[in-house]
Amino acid sequence: MQPQPAIFEEHEIRRVYDEATETWLFSVIDIVQVLTQSSDYQTARKYWKVLKGRLDKEGSELVTNCYQLKMTAEDGKQRLTDVASAETLLRLVQSVPSPKAEPIKLWLARVGYERMQEMADPALSLDRARETWQKHGRSEKWIQQRMTGQETRNKLTDYWANHEIKKGEEYAILTNIIHQEWAEVDVRAHKEMKGLQTQNLRDHMSEAELIFTALAELSTRQIAESTEATGMNENEAAAKTGGGIARNARRELEGKTGKKVVSATNYLPPSQKKIK
Repeated sequence: MQPQPAIFEEHEIRRVYDEATETWLFSVIDIVQVLTQSSDYQTARKYWKVLKGRLDKEGSELVTNCYQLKMTAEDGKQRLTDVASAETLLRLVQSVPSPKAEPIKLWLARVGYERMQEMADPALSLDRARETWQKHGRSEKWIQQRMTGQETRNKLTDYWANHEIKKGEEYAILTNIIHQEWAEVDVRAHKEMKGLQTQNLRDHMSEAELIFTALAELSTRQIAESTEATGMNENEAAAKTGGGIARNARRELEGKTGKKVVSATNYLPPSQKKIK
């Protein structure tokens, strides 16, 4: 999942993008803090705890539609917090008497509309992502490579979608196979190496890591297309071969330069970097 805070008026609303379900998940407490106009996070947390208990007793589906994910807290640490989709939060807003109810409902609806725009025109998503990366201090060279890699990724997932691969778990399995083959570590291990938790691994890759990821995914797609791979078994074979091509190229480069491509380098702010 990819974290990307949003702003409502002057309040930062934490959210993550669930790539498997193509849905934004927002921090419930952040929304409650806006609705209750609480001056601090703890007050909003207590309000939500009481409201959550009442809704649970009433058998409301709102509670069951909330999940827990780790998000960056005020102290910079990753802590579990309740999250929910915009659709669930639109219903939750009705349970909190607030002058901010209508503005936050309009804001949530607009966020959903923006996502629909992005699905219809993926270039909008890339434009918004570019703005975010620029704000985070990424170089234009890195941004261009990240965007090129995303286009390569999108073409691969488009192929999967049209050849009997299900979004979510099967996408994740194939992605992990490709990554394991080219990097010789799986996605989870690579994230742990970089000290990442909910962050998107690709947003913390070096230029070289992005290039080899793109090479592996480009090779996988072209091999799948050439064999008309359909279903998991045939696409797993394409993923292993495609990832292997990038692995061989990576090893050759490392042999010439004496430098490892896969690294622990990340773009986390100082407050989130682990002390070793």
